[in-house]
Amino acid sequence: MTSGEAYSLTLRTLFSSYGYQPYRMSKFEEYDLYARNKDFLISDSVITFTDGSGKLLALKPDVTLSIAKNADLTTGGIKKLYYDENVYRVAKGSRSFKEIPQIGLECLGKVDDHCLYEVLSLALTSLEKINASHVLSVSHLGLLTEAMDFCGVPEEARGKALQFLGEKNLHELSSLLSSLGITDKKAEVLKKLLRAEGPMKEILPFLRSLLSGIVKRETLQSFLAVLSCFEDEPSLRVDFSVVGDIHYYNGLIFKGFAENVPTAILSGGQYDTLMQKLSRRASAIGFAVYLDVLEQSAVTSGEYDADVLLLYSPADPLAAVEKAAKKLREEGKTVLMEPEIPGNIRYKDLMTFKDQEVKPL
Repeated sequence: MTSGEAYSLTLRTLFSSYGYQPYRMSKFEEYDLYARNKDFLISDSVITFTDGSGKLLALKPDVTLSIAKNADLTTGGIKKLYYDENVYRVAKGSRSFKEIPQIGLECLGKVDDHCLYEVLSLALTSLEKINASHVLSVSHLGLLTEAMDFCGVPEEARGKALQFLGEKNLHELSSLLSSLGITDKKAEVLKKLLRAEGPMKEILPFLRSLLSGIVKRETLQSFLAVLSCFEDEPSLRVDFSVVGDIHYYNGLIFKGFAENVPTAILSGGQYDTLMQKLSRRASAIGFAVYLDVLEQSAVTSGEYDADVLLLYSPADPLAAVEKAAKKLREEGKTVLMEPEIPGNIRYKDLMTFKDQEVKPL
C-alpha cells in the first residue's frame, strides 16, 4: 500500500465516522460545465472528446463542480458527501496531463455555524493524521470583500488587491490603494488585515476591534464564533493572505500545510457564490486533500526506502528470520528483507540476522 492509499483509507474512515456518505463521480461529464467555470479549476486545461452522439465530454478534471451541480438537495437540510477520486489535469509545475488522486468532502444545503465548525475540525484532524507538524491557515473572503466595500475599492481593482493580499505584498497593496484615492485611514484597515496573523487568543480580539462597524455584524459574529471554538488549538491560525476567487467563494477559506511539504496539501472554503451560479438554492463548504503532493514529497524527500533493511544469508533459519522481521514490524518499523549484498546503504538502519537475533551492522 502506497502512502497515498494509506492516507485515503484513514480519511475515508474519518469522514464516514461523521456521517459523510461516499459520492461516486462519472468518469465523463459534459464539457460545458467546466468551460463555464474554468476560473474555479486549479488548471483550465481539460481533456475532451466527442462521443457517438456528437456531445462534447470532459474526462473529469474536478470533483467539487460535479457535486455542486449534481448532488440531490431535494430533501432539504444538510447533504454530507465525501469522495475518493482520480482527476485528470495538468499538474502544478508540469505541462503534461496526469491522473491525480484526490480525497475530500463537501457539506451542502442549509449550512450553519455548526457545519462550518465541523468542516474546519475535520480539516484539522485530516492534517493531524497525515503529519503531526501541521498548520491550518484560515481566512474569510466575505470579511475581505466587506472591508473592500468600506474602503471603496472598485470591482475592477479587487482582483489586484486580493493578489497583493495573497502575496503579503504590503508595498504594492499600499500603492494600489493610494492610486485609487483611498484615504490612509480606510486603507489602514486592509493593511492591518494583511498583517493580521497569529493564534486565536491573540487575533480574535484584534479582529473584533478592527472590524466592528466596518463589516456586517452577522458576518463578523459568525467568523468569531466558529474560530473561538478553536481557541486552544495551536495548529489553527488566522491568515488573511489565504484568498480565493470572489466569483466562487464567499466565506471561510483555508489551506493546510505540513512539515517538509513545500505547498499546501489541503485547500477548502465556502462556495455559495458557485452554487448560485449553478442555480442551486443552497450553501456549501468543503475541502480537498491533494494526495499527489503527499506522494511526490514522500518520493523526493524520503532518504530511505524503509526503516530497516533486514539482511539474511542462506544459512539463516527461515522461521527465525521471519520472526525477527515480524517483531520489528510490530514495533512500528517498515522492514524490507533481502539477501546480504555488500555495499547496500540505501537504508537508515541496516540490520542483519545473526545467531537468531537482529543486530545493527
